[in-house]
Amino acid sequence: MKITVTGASGLLGSSVARALVASGHGVTTLQRRPSGVDGARDVIGTVTDPTAVAEAINGAEAIVHLAAKVSLTGDPREFAAVNVGGTRTLVNGAQAAGVPRLVHISSPSVAHTGESIVGSGAGLASPGLARGEYARTKAAGELIALSADSENLRVLALRPHLMWGPGDVQLTERIVERARAGRMPVLGAGTALVDTLFVDNAVEAIVAALDAVDTTHGESLVVTNGQPRPIGELMARIAIAGGAPEPKLRIPVRAALTAGSVVEKVWDLGEHDDEPPLTRFLAEQLSTAHWFDQRRTQEVLDWRPRVSIEEGLELLVAHYSAN
Repeated sequence: MKITVTGASGLLGSSVARALVASGHGVTTLQRRPSGVDGARDVIGTVTDPTAVAEAINGAEAIVHLAAKVSLTGDPREFAAVNVGGTRTLVNGAQAAGVPRLVHISSPSVAHTGESIVGSGAGLASPGLARGEYARTKAAGELIALSADSENLRVLALRPHLMWGPGDVQLTERIVERARAGRMPVLGAGTALVDTLFVDNAVEAIVAALDAVDTTHGESLVVTNGQPRPIGELMARIAIAGGAPEPKLRIPVRAALTAGSVVEKVWDLGEHDDEPPLTRFLAEQLSTAHWFDQRRTQEVLDWRPRVSIEEGLELLVAHYSAN
């Protein structure tokens, strides 16, 4: 197929684009800087620009939409422009161009309200209840994408959950760097069960969705390794795999929630080029269980995670040893 991948300068987007090129597909990417994917045609631009979108999806038979504004804090207008406005521009462009398939990459945070999630399905995206600007705007973007689902534009939304692995800077690198600096907190006893997703499994699930969307569409699927583990254990093992010491900083949950709320209010008042040490959303993520029933996901995608947590940690050790 001719496939357009948005957001292909990030780890997941570029990895998906490479996998599609390797499988013989014609791949066009759309992002603000070169993707670095050999064999792909780059369109430099953003999903908020209808002209760039039209160029990138011209002749496409499928779109994988990964482009997003991802951060714990920031200007709400920037989140809305990319995650809501950009998705609307892409959907409108796809409908006008007659693109028949859209795999929209969302996030489990769109349905997370701060309470524990224990063996649930995807749940409905809720901009009004989601926590933080990223989650709220991703929820709104997912609803826009799914509302366009029809026989003419088949839409399937995937929600990769806590992706980690070699090259990941959103979760893996932050855990390693903060553990190395003694600033990676474990909230409470660190026993809340969470599920995660190794990066190779995320890529393969997205590629599988391009086939699955022809027969199942108009719904959202959370994608995980299907291996819930205590959050403290996972963070410790990722840190150690990256050559950092096991996190020792312990913070009571109630204190972390309060501190996170304060940090959220004051962080954007100053000039910062990094993420805040803690937010209310992050404190909730580190202290509540969130793992999901994967039976529907695996059935629809006809896919199973190939790389286990143990195997992923071995690959992570090798990556950091080589770098």
